[in-house]
Amino acid sequence: MIAAASGLDPTDPYQREAQTYPRLDPEMVARVARYGAEETIPAGRCLYRRGDRAADFFLVLEGEVETFDEDLRGERRVFARHRPGQFAGETNFLNGRESLVTSQACVDTRVVRVPRPEFRRMLAAEPDVSELVMRAFILRRMGFLRHGHGGVTLLGPSHCAETLRLQRFMTRNGYPHRMLASDLDPGAAEAMADLGLGAGDLPAVIAPGRVVLRDPTTWELADRLGLTEPLDEAAVFDVAVVGAGPAGLAAAVYAASEGLRTIVIEAEAPGGQAGTSSKIENYLGFPTGISGQALAGRGQAQAQKFGAHLAISRAASALHCEEHPYRIALEDGRSVRTRAVVVATGARYRKLDLPDYDRFEGQGIYYAATGMEAQLCEHQEVVLVGGGNSAGQAAMFLSRTCAHVHVLVRGPGLAATMSDYLVQRIASSPRITVRPFTEVTELGGDMFLRTVSWQDRRTGARTTQAVGALFVMIGAEPNTAWLDGCLPLDRHGFVRTGQEENGQALPSPYATTTPGIFAVGDVRSGSVKRVASGVGEGSVVVHAVHRFLHPATA
Repeated sequence: MIAAASGLDPTDPYQREAQTYPRLDPEMVARVARYGAEETIPAGRCLYRRGDRAADFFLVLEGEVETFDEDLRGERRVFARHRPGQFAGETNFLNGRESLVTSQACVDTRVVRVPRPEFRRMLAAEPDVSELVMRAFILRRMGFLRHGHGGVTLLGPSHCAETLRLQRFMTRNGYPHRMLASDLDPGAAEAMADLGLGAGDLPAVIAPGRVVLRDPTTWELADRLGLTEPLDEAAVFDVAVVGAGPAGLAAAVYAASEGLRTIVIEAEAPGGQAGTSSKIENYLGFPTGISGQALAGRGQAQAQKFGAHLAISRAASALHCEEHPYRIALEDGRSVRTRAVVVATGARYRKLDLPDYDRFEGQGIYYAATGMEAQLCEHQEVVLVGGGNSAGQAAMFLSRTCAHVHVLVRGPGLAATMSDYLVQRIASSPRITVRPFTEVTELGGDMFLRTVSWQDRRTGARTTQAVGALFVMIGAEPNTAWLDGCLPLDRHGFVRTGQEENGQALPSPYATTTPGIFAVGDVRSGSVKRVASGVGEGSVVVHAVHRFLHPATA
């Protein structure tokens, strides 16, 4: 049924056919049919095409439907066929993004067509069907990512900062793509000649139909790929959650599930800093760990299941709190109006104060250790600066593929700042060396970072090491500049909550002195900077939002 590589691979969603392409039993089919209407699709007619938004849900009763995409040459690649009892679609059915693939009837096919509003009602009212559909949609998207279905080709130099920017954006937003390195892949020169691209046009993104985007900005890429959902500026939301890290996603899930009209505004991708973590092992319910990106992806799908609207790649530039409903200005010139605001913008990475630092950012200096960065420095020695849990998780992850990981900390060791299980693992790894009382003093290289020098502050001894990368994980600064004086901040720039200026307690520990505006997660003064605590704050704050919006029922 599904085009997959030969041999059983349990990590390949396409080979988990019973879950990825489940068949509903007759009783389930009958229940789904109550939410839609039967119709016959003639052979060759599309149910939906790549680029369509908000497609309806189709359940096959008789006949057959095939799902396909096209390669760079426009040739069709069929990778799934849906037969009676099976349904079409994937995670983009949960939001207003463009479809990545096309589905059409192979023969005259009888289906149940469920319109989008009724599809959402079905997900809420039929939990067993909802579980099958949601699992299948998520696995299908994972299959797209693994096999490159429905995606684009990114063509550019492998270590170029702009190439990595685009690759990182698509990866973190779960958009399928194939990397074609102009400096490494034998077929790159032929592809460039075929598309009329020169070195000055790179990096370039090539979409089906030979559509070429030359060195696009993140906004341009998001818009052209259909990652952004249509935004009605005349609409007034019940609550706007600014930031899609763990706290923001939790707030969105609980707000939308309780019937509040919810929008999430996110500058780059769901997950925040946690989304870049290679593995989170101390989050409740995942004993074997889960990557930050996987956790964020599930949270995003969950929020959209309940109807939350996500505005991705749209950073908030200002909060206009002198009017109500409040107005949040976006960097692209548009704005969002909302009755309540949850500030969950987290923090941005701190940098080292070194000559040439900016020159090597994205070209040897990174703030996250995901598979993408690990591949760039495979079999090379790397330096990691930082002593928190994120640094520990990164060190363990990098030690699997890098020749050696040098962990530099300014203090006496890791015990005071890192969870004990990570300290013990690092201590027992022969491929990790912790260097206490040490700081980076110099960076060297040409177009890319090649060497890092450090000094032991106790002895004055200096070392210069050839490296594949420098990972900087020394904490973060709050993303609060966009608040523009609307909310009181502490001396470090974090949002103060829970108390009036005179010390009197506010109705919620997450409330600010401006009614209807709340803060949760890392951006909040005094918060515990952990994924679990952020999720807890995001879920609990919705009760306070309800009380503000509906004081008579509180």
